[in-house]
Amino acid sequence: MSKEAQEIFEKTCLQKGCLAGEVAVITGSTSNVGLGYAEAIAWAGGNVVIVGRNEAKGQAIAAELCEEYGPDAAIFVKTDVSEAADIAALKEAAIAKYGKVDILINNAMNLGLNGPILGSKIEDMDMAYRLSTRAVMLCANAFVPDMVARGHGFVTFSSTQFHFMPPMIGGSIYCSSKAGATAAMMSLANEVKGTGVYVNCICPAGVGQINPDSVDGSNDDYINSLAMPGFEKLIPKEAAGAAMVYAILNAEKMHGTGTLISDALVAMDYPFPKPETVVKAEKQYLDGFALTMVLCAMGHGYDA
Repeated sequence: MSKEAQEIFEKTCLQKGCLAGEVAVITGSTSNVGLGYAEAIAWAGGNVVIVGRNEAKGQAIAAELCEEYGPDAAIFVKTDVSEAADIAALKEAAIAKYGKVDILINNAMNLGLNGPILGSKIEDMDMAYRLSTRAVMLCANAFVPDMVARGHGFVTFSSTQFHFMPPMIGGSIYCSSKAGATAAMMSLANEVKGTGVYVNCICPAGVGQINPDSVDGSNDDYINSLAMPGFEKLIPKEAAGAAMVYAILNAEKMHGTGTLISDALVAMDYPFPKPETVVKAEKQYLDGFALTMVLCAMGHGYDA
């Protein structure tokens, strides 16, 4: 892990080893924010199952984490999350290695599937739903029943946005599939309420609401880089990982919510590059039923 990543974790309120004994399955964790989640959980003492389709890259990441945090820190399982047989094999590998799964982070998606409704191939929509909504259901059915039986677990869906909002990343196909998976997660939150398993959605976009009155004309002064297409100059993926650890540690009070990673960073007193440019609202997340009804609440003719 880079020196920069270590410094980011150490600047938060997180304690190294705070997730000791926990086992996390993270889909789409060979790059971007998924990799940030994996690095942060390993730093926090958790065991990590790296999930993706690039075997060479995945094995290299697992080996690096094991070298840094111990021989059992991570494994890689090559998986197509849209295939039921692959998810079954993923569960088998995770249980064979660690004996349990405590944390499920649904993060896999193909960012290339972001075209408009009009003019796009129906196969693009089919694949987007397979990688998001279908994969969420497959993973939930594979891992959550065991969590419920043990009375302990955390499940989240990492979604950049839930509806089309230019100029942010994501076209109609991408966002509609994300919205479907988000609704599935909120339904799951209701299904497992009171079992000791906690479910939420995390939105890894942005460092907060920028106050334009305090910007000096050069964004480079106050924003870092995030290895995520379309958001190259926002928060670093390591900070996103730290926010995910915070969400895991605070899973009970965040159950059934959708929240921005920037809110978790504010709660951890994460030192934004230029803090005065961030508007810190007391509460920004949508809880319970509100998340699935947000478009209704916006009303007809809502202008993003």
